[in-house]
Amino acid sequence: MQLIAGIHPVREALRAGRALERVHVLRGAGGARLQEIVELCRERRIPVRFENKESLDRLVKETPHQGVVAFGAAHNYAPLDRFLDCEGLLVILDGVEDPHNLGAIVRSAHAAGALAVVLPERRSAPLSETVAKAAAGALSILPVVRVGNLNQALEQLKEHGFWTYGLDAGGDRLYTEAGFAARSALVVGGEGAGLHEHVKRKCDFLLRIPMAGQIASLNVSVATAVVLFEWARGRGFSGGSGAA
Repeated sequence: MQLIAGIHPVREALRAGRALERVHVLRGAGGARLQEIVELCRERRIPVRFENKESLDRLVKETPHQGVVAFGAAHNYAPLDRFLDCEGLLVILDGVEDPHNLGAIVRSAHAAGALAVVLPERRSAPLSETVAKAAAGALSILPVVRVGNLNQALEQLKEHGFWTYGLDAGGDRLYTEAGFAARSALVVGGEGAGLHEHVKRKCDFLLRIPMAGQIASLNVSVATAVVLFEWARGRGFSGGSGAA
């Protein structure tokens, strides 16, 4: 991610519509120019974090920041509304914070034919160059959506006919028995913690992948790929070689 420091550079990046991952503002700082930056961030739904001076100084090291620091995203986000009336599969990530896992999931989602990947503003790896590299080009093709509230996004999808399938080690249904609907959302939890309880309660079904060995679960990107291609198989998918 590219770091942008200073009131004028950050304001111009916002005015130009540049994709920004987040903006850090000095806590307690005032002035019309800083307020304009905060308002522009809110209009574009870019997360704003209010930090003390020491935190901002650590972000930029010796670069003057004037109380505001932004991080440019490696990818422009798509709006969720774009997919509300589409048939297909959305991959919703609840707390995937490792950039290599995020990139691998984007790559698998594109390869399987998913509509988009949906990320929360918090508890998610940013769309960095590391993510782009792990996605092996898929990040420039597959839409990525960022939402402020994952629970509200799930409710909005349900209102538009989507059925939600959470991937959980304690799920009561095998992933091969999902019977995915025409409009489906696969909800995947983060590394270690899995789905957050409030997100899990929003899912219509909880799917599990049976494990034959002594390891309790798969890496999140591998598990997501397994279910993605089961969904694709159920749609009669017959793509080309899957060799890396």
